[in-house]
Amino acid sequence: MFDRRRLLMNLGAAALAGPSLAQRADKPGQPTRFSDAALGNTAPGQWRHQPLPKVERSNEFAIVQAPAGGPNQPVGHVLQGMARSSASSWVTALDADARSTPLLRWTWRVDRSLPASDFKQKAGDDYAARVYVLFDMPTERLSLGNRLRHAAAQLLSPLPLPTASICYVWGGPQQVPGASGWNPYAETVRMVVVDSGDGHAGQWRSVQRDLRQDWQQAFGGPLPRISGLALGLDTDNAGGEAQAWFGDLSLLAA
Repeated sequence: MFDRRRLLMNLGAAALAGPSLAQRADKPGQPTRFSDAALGNTAPGQWRHQPLPKVERSNEFAIVQAPAGGPNQPVGHVLQGMARSSASSWVTALDADARSTPLLRWTWRVDRSLPASDFKQKAGDDYAARVYVLFDMPTERLSLGNRLRHAAAQLLSPLPLPTASICYVWGGPQQVPGASGWNPYAETVRMVVVDSGDGHAGQWRSVQRDLRQDWQQAFGGPLPRISGLALGLDTDNAGGEAQAWFGDLSLLAA
């Protein structure tokens, strides 16, 4: 029996189809920008709101004017997320060759970190901000157990599901930037702490990750194509509120 976090490893199930040759032409290689999107609750381009199964409350998302917050403040509009004892994400389908564009760049801002954040335990799977990169790893590379779990999850979705993810998070005060580990609910989701604590809360942070290095540290082997991105925050485990803002995301050549 799958709990909703087992399905979290397949974020965006309703939005992300596997990149068959027939489907690739329908998927962009870059995510739609927020900076020039219309203000309001309508998701631009292929972005869409994705609730999580068995989670009673979803987050609130909107395109807003970027709030002030230091030298990395984006120009124009950004995505704002609000969690109130809730969890959900905005997801977008992509078909990107990570070998050609292995650098992922974005900006983000939170109003505060979450003290309970801790990927070593299920109760700590709440984060002030998350950026997921979803990969189309061949299923034969999964362990037998993960292959069976993936197959069972696939039965619940009308579309092919991504098989591996790296989740970059704004961690809690006790978490150290650079720390990584497996998600306590899903062995195919690698958690990586990028920022943590409240030292930079209220400030825009600029992030660039080399997906080649992060993939090798997490999974090893050939770097698969990128099938999507997901942005979110969640407070459904410990309760309370959190706010996060996300600027444009870009995949860049090295």
